[in-house]
Amino acid sequence: MELSMFILMLAVHFSSEFNVHNDFKLIGCSDTEKEYLFGFDGEELFHSDFNKKEGVVTVPEFADPVSFPGFYEQGVVDQEVCKQNLAIAIKAYKNPREEMDKPDSSIYAKYDVQLGVKNVLICHVTGLFPPPVRISWSKNNVKVTEDTDLSQYRRNNDGTFNIFSTLRFTPKEGDIYSCTVTHNALDQPQTKTWDVNIALPSVGPAVFCGVGLALGLLGVAVGTFFLIKGNNCN
Repeated sequence: MELSMFILMLAVHFSSEFNVHNDFKLIGCSDTEKEYLFGFDGEELFHSDFNKKEGVVTVPEFADPVSFPGFYEQGVVDQEVCKQNLAIAIKAYKNPREEMDKPDSSIYAKYDVQLGVKNVLICHVTGLFPPPVRISWSKNNVKVTEDTDLSQYRRNNDGTFNIFSTLRFTPKEGDIYSCTVTHNALDQPQTKTWDVNIALPSVGPAVFCGVGLALGLLGVAVGTFFLIKGNNCN
């Protein structure tokens, strides 16, 4: 397989008397994908959304996020440099086979499931290398394209990546949802399913409690009756 992606990871390690921190910058590019983000101590601080053509600060206001005009524009410039480096790397390395890691996916609901109450399904794909990966949804074997979102790629500690896809839905008894992952490391698409199956509370314990209570009351009544008869005989 030809070299198709160039990834540059820059990390700065600094420490003080009491604290040790790691600041990093990630630039990635291919024929179809672009990635440009900054992070601090393993947490993403900022990334460029090249589809919406804007910079996105991903930490809350109370965390004193760092941003300045030109973040996104710098990402655009670095993407051009990345593409040039990719072209040079392809010639220099003579298209070596690309090492790949197979993704692993899981699907689960964000909130406790209640029939008729809106919820969110999450398809988490992790352990993949290199990007990109394609994620698709289906409901009862019919492809779904609306009410879906896709997160940015995030780097794992082992150098692989993970990504989330979400589907907004309203649970209905019997519905079956599927998340299908396609990646070059897989021999065939990987599909995980999730079905709406709300367990109804069992009536057994309530019946047993009711019968037990009735028998107990009956026993008290019978005992009281014989106690009174015994006293009358005396």
